[in-house]
Amino acid sequence: MDEPLIEEANAKHSSLLLLKLYIGHFLARWGARMWEFSVGLYMINVWPDSLLLAAAYGVVESASTALFGPLIGQLVDKLSYTRILQLWLLCQNLSFAVAGGAVVAILMHTDLMTANYAAFICLLVLINISGAVAVLSSLAGTILVEREWVVVMSEGQSPGVLTKMNSVIRRIDLTCKLFAPVLTGFVISFVSLAASAMALAIWNIASVFLIYFLLMSVYEGIPRLRDASERRVSSRSTVREVDESASTYHERESLIPSNANEGTVISKFLSLPYISAWRVYINQDVALPGLALALLYFTVLSFGTLMTAALEWQGIPAYVIGIARGVSATVGIAATFGYPVLEARISTLRTGLWSIWSQWACILLCVASVFMRSRISSAYVLMAGVASSRLGLWMFDLSVIQQMQDHVAESDRCVVGGVQNSLQSMLDLMTYIMGMVISNPQDFWKLIVLSFVVVTLAALSYSVHIYRVREHLVHLDKLLRLIKW
Repeated sequence: MDEPLIEEANAKHSSLLLLKLYIGHFLARWGARMWEFSVGLYMINVWPDSLLLAAAYGVVESASTALFGPLIGQLVDKLSYTRILQLWLLCQNLSFAVAGGAVVAILMHTDLMTANYAAFICLLVLINISGAVAVLSSLAGTILVEREWVVVMSEGQSPGVLTKMNSVIRRIDLTCKLFAPVLTGFVISFVSLAASAMALAIWNIASVFLIYFLLMSVYEGIPRLRDASERRVSSRSTVREVDESASTYHERESLIPSNANEGTVISKFLSLPYISAWRVYINQDVALPGLALALLYFTVLSFGTLMTAALEWQGIPAYVIGIARGVSATVGIAATFGYPVLEARISTLRTGLWSIWSQWACILLCVASVFMRSRISSAYVLMAGVASSRLGLWMFDLSVIQQMQDHVAESDRCVVGGVQNSLQSMLDLMTYIMGMVISNPQDFWKLIVLSFVVVTLAALSYSVHIYRVREHLVHLDKLLRLIKW
């Protein structure tokens, strides 16, 4: 066969495998986005006039990721790709199916709280535990696909390939965030809450086999993935652990020479998997951008559980919330198209700077909504501010992710990804704790103001990082030349 024909056949084969990766990722994210949107509506309907159940669910979910995120990253780092894939899909889809079934049971028995309080509490606990297991499983899948596979698949190609793959992966996630809530919102508004929960359970049972087939096809069709998986299993679990333990021993011995017993205790503590994962993260050059990104999770200014429940309380129909969330996701999708263009023109670092401050500017609308007298008008201005801010948010997210991919060593990639998600969940957890403290929907404005303050802190933190790296924030000389005196 002629060489041009071979290259054309290889290109078609690679494109087909890439398409399978994107379809598999879409199917996996669709179920997660359905649940993410619906759970706040389920909780506010179970206990009207209070954000307590929605906030409690958020606390359990975020605390699980905050506590176990670094360990999930280390687990992904040690296991083979196929084992991670199996554990991810089995645990995620089964957990969502169980959670959906428990929601159906509660909604079908409206008097369960008074008739059988113990059964009611057991179902709530089951929903919370299933949601926590599902989010941890999703984290493993996110690290595998977004932090590992795309980097391995783009090795040896131009830098623009990784940027494009990152953008497409994020675009798929935001597309699910657009359409899943819209569809679910219409089912809830025009059929019932129980029907949407039942649809969620059925979807996750039916889709798991197709997702596994698609992603396994990608793994088997790309030799680089198989080689990377075999290399990780054979070497990382032995050489890296020996090297780290030896270096840790010498470091501790030099720092604490006077007390051997104390040194042994500290050495053992610092070598614990959880602590060592955080040590690896803190030593990265991109730790401060990662912190800035994590701070953006300490906010109610997203179409998450708390804001969805608050909008429902304010009288906004579920399908309107779903449409607004879809508009928000559309703006986010636009960010995935704009990011590669802007990044190619002004660099990854400066794209992050401009994007986070543009997000901050849009959130001023949310602050303005606090001062509006009409509850409905305030809700719509709030939704407009959140939706418009997604352009800057997702461009900043892509900028930080790419900085981590570019500057974190291969041996630390999964661990850093796990800790980053853990840090984000810690801040997310603080949001839900504040939601439990300020559980009256009438006081939701206090959470809006607090969220604005934290976004400001995130923008300032990233600006400090830019100044440390580049020793300036903007080119004043170029700006001055643009000014006509």
